[in-house]
Amino acid sequence: MKLSRLGSVAVTLAALVGLGIGGAGVASAQEAAATSYVALGDSYSSGVGAGSYDSSSGSCKRSTKAYPVLWKNANAPASFHFTACSGAKTTDVINNQLGPLTSGTTLVSISIGGNDAGFADAMTTCVLQGESACIARINEARAYISNTLPSRLDAVYNAIRGKAPNARVVVLNYPRFYKLSGSCVVGLSERSRAAINDAADHLSDTIAKRVANHGFAFGDVRGRFTGHEICSGDSWLHSVDWFNITNSYHPKAAGQSGGYYPVMESLA
Repeated sequence: MKLSRLGSVAVTLAALVGLGIGGAGVASAQEAAATSYVALGDSYSSGVGAGSYDSSSGSCKRSTKAYPVLWKNANAPASFHFTACSGAKTTDVINNQLGPLTSGTTLVSISIGGNDAGFADAMTTCVLQGESACIARINEARAYISNTLPSRLDAVYNAIRGKAPNARVVVLNYPRFYKLSGSCVVGLSERSRAAINDAADHLSDTIAKRVANHGFAFGDVRGRFTGHEICSGDSWLHSVDWFNITNSYHPKAAGQSGGYYPVMESLA
């Protein structure tokens, strides 16, 4: 009799444990299925340079190889809105990209700030006008990053939180562009390359501080791109592409999949 009762208890406990495990699995699946993801930002989020663009996205050049789409494909969220756009500044995000955000949005990703700081113009100056002009233009960008960009970032982060109060917000930064003392034997001077890298770090560090103040998650891609910069011999970034100039200084498909996507996956 006692053994029978003990056996019954054991079976009951086993069933409860099994239900506990099964319940956790169901809860996890339900959580994944309930994810509502909105991908905002500039060309680094839209996937310029990765190819395979959605024709309906026009000049925004949203790529099927961009990290937001890679994350969507791997995680199957309940809803996915991709509004990131090539050339976007903070004001463009606020004015044109926030439509899909609601109180039901649970995940947001964004890269923004590089266009505000004028990095495209700075890189053009560096390529076409030589070292002195390059350093001067980079210093202008650094001053903007220090003095003006923080309030611009605050404005876009506040707007995101206002429209998506319950979302986890992942803010991704930009890689360093050059491997110093690398394999490049022509092109920009080493001093210009170092100045560009330093400005990229200043931009990333400024973004990180604003992200922390807003309680968002900061996705730092610099470590993932280390060893894959321009002049590394295995670059995940386009250098100057004279045949398709918009590709220049943007991640290749390998940069999206090997650099951005793993960081997004680890934080989302």
